[in-house]
Formats: sequence, C-alpha cells, structure tokens
Amino acid sequence: MRVEATRDLPAPPERVWSSLERWEDQSRWIRDAVWVRVLTPERSGVGTRVKVLNRILHVPLFTEQLEVVGWEPPRRMVMAHRSFVRGTGTWTLEPVDGATRFTWTEVLSLPIPLLGELALLVYRPFLRRLMRGSLANLQRLVAST
Repeated sequence: MRVEATRDLPAPPERVWSSLERWEDQSRWIRDAVWVRVLTPERSGVGTRVKVLNRILHVPLFTEQLEVVGWEPPRRMVMAHRSFVRGTGTWTLEPVDGATRFTWTEVLSLPIPLLGELALLVYRPFLRRLMRGSLANLQRLVAST
C-alpha cells in the first residue's frame, strides 16, 4: 500500500531538515507518535535506528523500530520499518521560492498474505489524514522557530 501527503512549509529545506533531525521532538508534530527514542550511538546518517510508540486510531498500541536507509541532507530521508509493519517512509524536501515542499510517502505491507493487504487498504484513508495533519503540525512548528 502506498500513501503520500505534500505540504509547503514556510522555511528553507535546511531549517526543515534540522527539525527532522531532532528525533525526540518528532512526537510534537507526528500525530501517531507518542514518543521517539534513538537506539544507536549515531544520531544521523544511514544506520541510525529509532524506536517509536505509535497510536492507532488515537490509542497507543505498538512500538516499532525504524532504520535510516537513505540520508541526503537537506533533501531526502528514507526510513525502513523493521517491525511487524514492513516497508519504507520517505521524506523529500524541495526548495520552492524560499520555502520547502515537503512530500511524505509511505509504502507499507504486513506479513499476513491477503488479510494484511486488506487491513492496510481499510487503514489507508486514516493514515493519509494522519500524515496530512502531521504536516500541518510541522508547518506550525517550523513557522514558530
């Protein structure tokens, strides 16, 4: 399943990127993240791993591990989901007239044939709304710093 959300943010990509690198602060703008913790000594670059407690429909339900598998500051970060949920999340930052077009793409799967795909299809509209709300939160956060 693939889901994408895009929003223009009122700051250059370098400033937006610095917000993304503050892992523990991501729960301030990512709506389904209760908390984020860095698991590796390195806090940036390919190989950095984080643990996130996620909400599903507003209920903290599961913890997942993510690993940075793509790191191109300040343009692109790719995270691999390394728990029950599989796939990648990609954050792409494009400069647009002194601002940043932020595109968030999730490509996800569950290890349960057919039933996993069905569950993700049902969840897709909720995830899209969650991602759009998160980007609106990030827009407010970036505007206030």
